[in-house]
Amino acid sequence: MGGTWDLFKYPGIRSDSDMYTLGYSFKPWRDAEAIADGPSILKYLEETAAENGIDKKIRYNHMVKNAAWSTADAQWTLDVERDGEMIQMSCNFLFMCSGYYSYKEGYTPDFAGVDDFKGRFVHPQKWTDDIVYKDKNVVVIGSGATAVTLIPEMAGEAKHVTMLQRSPTYMAARPSQDAIANFLRRNLPAKLAYGITRWKNVLLGMYFFNLCKRAPGKVKQLLLNQVREALGPNYDVEKHFTPKYNPWDQRLCLVPNGDMFDAINAGTASVVTDTIETFTETGIKLSSGEELEADLVVSATGLKLEVLGGMTVSVDGKPVNFANTISYKGIMYSNVPNLASSFGYTNASWTLKCDLTCGYVARLINHMDKTGTQQCMPVLADDSMEEEPWLNLSSGYIQRAQGILPKQGAHAPWKQHQNYALDIVTLGYGKVEDGTMTFSRATGSAAKQEAAKEAA
Repeated sequence: MGGTWDLFKYPGIRSDSDMYTLGYSFKPWRDAEAIADGPSILKYLEETAAENGIDKKIRYNHMVKNAAWSTADAQWTLDVERDGEMIQMSCNFLFMCSGYYSYKEGYTPDFAGVDDFKGRFVHPQKWTDDIVYKDKNVVVIGSGATAVTLIPEMAGEAKHVTMLQRSPTYMAARPSQDAIANFLRRNLPAKLAYGITRWKNVLLGMYFFNLCKRAPGKVKQLLLNQVREALGPNYDVEKHFTPKYNPWDQRLCLVPNGDMFDAINAGTASVVTDTIETFTETGIKLSSGEELEADLVVSATGLKLEVLGGMTVSVDGKPVNFANTISYKGIMYSNVPNLASSFGYTNASWTLKCDLTCGYVARLINHMDKTGTQQCMPVLADDSMEEEPWLNLSSGYIQRAQGILPKQGAHAPWKQHQNYALDIVTLGYGKVEDGTMTFSRATGSAAKQEAAKEAA
């Protein structure tokens, strides 16, 4: 149980969103830490599952390999690997909550000379308990959320930790505790305090994102001034912390309590901005000619994206290539029936959108029950609609996956708003029968059996 929070074991694993918006809307986050560590989040998930009886409905050690839809029967047939053997299961509606990256491996570039390196080389997704970094020279390749999490945690025990980056990322320091949230929780009922804090943080997040798009130069200077204040006037912020892109063209990195800046000031961590020429037996030789000594190299170089858990999908015997589909409301896919996926926001807490998605899927299924229909499918009637990338971020891990990701359209309902307030209205209260979503009844043997039952 737990997905990310169960899979990742690297030091310091934590959220990069506040738990008042990352948490469930119906279960208050009660811990003092708003930026929480992985074990605390996993405990929260386990409690929520147990309180709602979900833990007893989970089948572990099952991997769906293939899903085949029959329009005649209005049914999915799933090929599932269970403990090394293949079984089949069937369902009327398939709701994929499998995330968007591969659980098998992360992304690691083909570094020259890596086989010559005599130390240990590891991707954080494959972190194990036997990896030793105490009193070692560590190089962390990358400047994203994982690197920013690892570096201050390892710097407390390692001899030295170097963050080696090809280019900088925007960093934003933020207290790990939300003082307003903690005050409200002490003085108001838990659900009321949680609700107020959740909306406060949602609205602040929306304001900041819109400010980034409306006045990127102003936000850039605000972020860089914060870094300058943390690292002092003599630090080369221009070289190591000034990206070439605008804020929110890629996700910002959160630095809780400025812990990474503290490690740099303490001399236990440093940043090097350069490219790798080759690995050597004792470390990494850079394009500038500098060599970094390393006993351990951590390749925090990103994730490998995957659509619907990597399973293959077919509709009436025809394979579905999701790169050729258009995303409907960010939930379903053009001309693919009875299949939805939970996919979060890129500019806010992931689970805000997932929460709304679950509500919409429930409304959709209830509508089919009420109308006696068995199939729902978004149909794209306008072949001339301009297509856009599904995820409008310039991050490398997203750009590498453009060939497998669905597209989005230029207008609703094929356009993703990335706007929580607007999605509350459209997904929570908009018409299910909107002229794009089509509904039909099964025509095959299953339908005849159902009709016979009703007649009896």
